[in-house]
Amino acid sequence: MQTGSPFLDTIFLLRKSGSMTVFSNIQEISKKEEMEAGDYFETEFEKERLEFLSTEIHCHKEAAVWAAKVLYHSTQLYLIRENTAKDLDKLIPKLKIAQDTSSVLSADLSLRFLPQIASLLHTADPNDPLVGILEDILTRFHYSGIGYPLHLEKIDWEKELKDKIYRKLYLERIVEKKAYELAEIPYLNQLLIGEFGMYKEEFWRELKIITEE
Repeated sequence: MQTGSPFLDTIFLLRKSGSMTVFSNIQEISKKEEMEAGDYFETEFEKERLEFLSTEIHCHKEAAVWAAKVLYHSTQLYLIRENTAKDLDKLIPKLKIAQDTSSVLSADLSLRFLPQIASLLHTADPNDPLVGILEDILTRFHYSGIGYPLHLEKIDWEKELKDKIYRKLYLERIVEKKAYELAEIPYLNQLLIGEFGMYKEEFWRELKIITEE
C-alpha cells in the first residue's frame, strides 16, 4: 500500500515485511500523517492483542506514533549525518506521558526494531551522541530492548512486572531472544523456572537455575 508519504510507507513496509526503505530527505512529519499512523497502529495493536487476550489494555496512539517517528528518523540518521547534530532533540523527541503497560506495548510496535539501528550506529561510531539517546530510550522502554545490552540494575523487577499480562509477555520475549543477562537476574530467573515447570529442559536447556543468597 503506497500513500506517497515516506513516513507512512516506511512504517507500513516495516510492519508488513520487517524491512525498511530509507528516504534521503529528512522532512517534517505532518499532523495528518501522525493521525493516519495512529489509526494504523491501533489496528495493528488489536491484532497483537488477540495473542494476550486482554480487554483492559488498549492502544496508546501517542506512544505508538512517537515510537514510529523515533525509529523512522533514527534509520534516516544512520545514513544522513551531515548537519543533523543540531536537530537530534527535534528528530528524536522525548515522550512526555506517564509510562504504563498500554504505552509500553504500543511503543513496542516500532521500538522492537530499534536495537538493530542502535547496534549499527554503535558499530559505526560508539561515541555517536545518537547512540546514547537511543540507548536511553531502550532503557526506559526496556521491553523493546530485550537482548540489547542495557544497564537495568536499578529496576525494581517485582514492581516493574506487577501487571500479569506484561509479565507474561516480558518473560516470553526473554526466552525468544535467549537474553541470558536478564534470565540470570534472580527474580526473573525464578519466574522463568516457575513458568517452565518440569519442561525447563525443553524450553531452555542451557539456562542456569539461580539461587539468591
